[in-house]
Amino acid sequence: MMRELARRPEDVPAVFAERFNSGDPAAVAEVYESGAVFVPEPGGPLTGAEAHAANAAFMALGVPIAVRPRHVYTTGDLALLIVDWTIEGTSRAGERVRIEGTATDVARRGADGHWRYTIDNPFGVALLSSGGAA
Repeated sequence: MMRELARRPEDVPAVFAERFNSGDPAAVAEVYESGAVFVPEPGGPLTGAEAHAANAAFMALGVPIAVRPRHVYTTGDLALLIVDWTIEGTSRAGERVRIEGTATDVARRGADGHWRYTIDNPFGVALLSSGGAA
């Protein structure tokens, strides 16, 4: 049985990881509030069906995610989460996978008392490439 949604902001990453590792994109989608932003690559924010598809693409690798919350700052019904994470293992295609980052995420407590991501920025501290000379 899958863990219920987070009742505390510091539990959002663990709930996300459990659902991600279940391989069920619909379960992962429940960890996001309606209209949430997912940033699968720096500078590329997505919402709605595009965000869910991008998350599902990471899940399709078939490699588990491990999360390590570094900081959680809460004010009222909002929380800023800084989370180190790693997706590491052998993919369904038999290839070694290692993707890691430090997320800068925002979660909000809903009317039901559960905390969900409103902004999920897994590469939150990554620098954008300039793409050429300045």
